[in-house]
Amino acid sequence: MSSQTNTTAAAGTWRLDDLTVNRVGFGAMCLTGTAPFDRGVPRDREQSIGVLRRAVELGVNHIDTAAFYFSATRSANELVNRALAPYPEDLVIATKVWPGRDPSGAWWWAAPEQLRGQVEENLRQLGRDHLDVVNLRVPPSRRTGSISEHFGALAELRDAGLIRHLGVSNVTCRQLAEARAIAPVVCVQNPYGIGAAGEDRALLRLCGELGLAFVPFFAIAGAGREAGPAAGDSEEVCAVARAHGASPAQVRLAWTLQQGPHVLAIPGTGDPGHLAQNMAADALRLSKEELARLTSLRTAAA
Repeated sequence: MSSQTNTTAAAGTWRLDDLTVNRVGFGAMCLTGTAPFDRGVPRDREQSIGVLRRAVELGVNHIDTAAFYFSATRSANELVNRALAPYPEDLVIATKVWPGRDPSGAWWWAAPEQLRGQVEENLRQLGRDHLDVVNLRVPPSRRTGSISEHFGALAELRDAGLIRHLGVSNVTCRQLAEARAIAPVVCVQNPYGIGAAGEDRALLRLCGELGLAFVPFFAIAGAGREAGPAAGDSEEVCAVARAHGASPAQVRLAWTLQQGPHVLAIPGTGDPGHLAQNMAADALRLSKEELARLTSLRTAAA
């Protein structure tokens, strides 16, 4: 890939064990429509395929997806397959299991013995014989419970060669320790962004101490989560954006990347213009004063 097209290099790289990824990646959730799952308007199929190809041209070699990212007319995994297979050798595709959706779109949560079926579903849709990274996505109702049975089942699939590396998602520090006692963990994928709670900041610091990638989701959306960022961002974020001639989304991404060299970003979009803006955010450098001002914002202002 030529240096002229690679715009993600400014943020540097991180290693997921033996896999090296650029710190700015791409999240596939928004490829299927203007809102995730069956909400919003379906994306133009060729546009979504074009966005994926352009992301790789811009230097993305880390894509986050899931079999449950689908609408009535689009599947994110199928779009990734169609756009990028045969896959570049350096491309790392991460997916997640435990949540699932049936053909009607209704949600369900897998038992440990059902995780193999979810892994095989991802393999089939992506056209792979193994998955680079699989995150165990913990349901909100299990945030205080044990994840050992589910993570142990994934560890067995790793030993069987279906999975290369394991991660955890939506976990507590205690659950991360529980998982690491069972098998190696290469990344933690949790909600994180401007306005994050103290517990979330503690987990980010812990990952840095352990040398694990911290992969925040909702870094741009903030409290809006799947619904996306609020129409009117906080005045503090907007003021920093104006000072840099940037968008609030770019400021949020830049702030996230400056939380540590182990922090990876996976902004997602189906819009070519937003893709270009997201990929350029890695070159935006916030001052210590700006970082401190944004870090001090409460969750309600995010």
